[in-house]
Amino acid sequence: MQVATFKEADRAQVSLLAPIEKKSLIWLAQHTPLWINSDHLTALGLISLLCAGLSYWYARHQRIGLLLVIVFLAFNWLGDSLDGTLARVRNRQRPRYGFYVDHIVDAFGTFFLLGGLALSGYMSMFIAGGLLTVYFMLSIEVYLATYTIGTFHLSFWKFSPTELRILLAIGSIALLYTPWVHLAGSTYRLYDIGGAVGIVGMTLMLLSAVVRHTVQLYRAERLP
Repeated sequence: MQVATFKEADRAQVSLLAPIEKKSLIWLAQHTPLWINSDHLTALGLISLLCAGLSYWYARHQRIGLLLVIVFLAFNWLGDSLDGTLARVRNRQRPRYGFYVDHIVDAFGTFFLLGGLALSGYMSMFIAGGLLTVYFMLSIEVYLATYTIGTFHLSFWKFSPTELRILLAIGSIALLYTPWVHLAGSTYRLYDIGGAVGIVGMTLMLLSAVVRHTVQLYRAERLP
């Protein structure tokens, strides 16, 4: 079977922690045992998000589940962030396979995580569903831009999955003290407020990227 030529997109990573994270990941890749490969790490990332979602669900009955969430988010960072770095350090890259598997795993993992949050009682199903919807729409925009422009954006407005994991971990610690916040005389779930802010933020990121990339592509293919 003839395989079509594939040109790997440029990677744009400009998040707050990117410089420190890159150095840490290279060090970890250089010290990873040879029997561990990128597929193992990708599987670890997926299983960790599944376990994080189950931990949120478990926290509905036992608050220790909130601490388990933090542990599994750390494992998810290790698996999801190190798999590609390990492949590059060892020169064992499979660009098409890696891109496809990494992002289909992200889609399933995000579904598991937000599904667990929706069942936890700490976030309403409406907010969880809104977050999942806008996340998938933003992902679609990223993948379309990767194909049409040739640049794969790993972060938006200085935020990447790493910063989001940290925010989730901080939020899980806050839930140990109180799951509620009081605003303007009303009481709301802490994670509903955080989720609503996330929906608005990701929607603005989406609209900004759509306008910017539409204009960029229009100018690149302006008709005479």
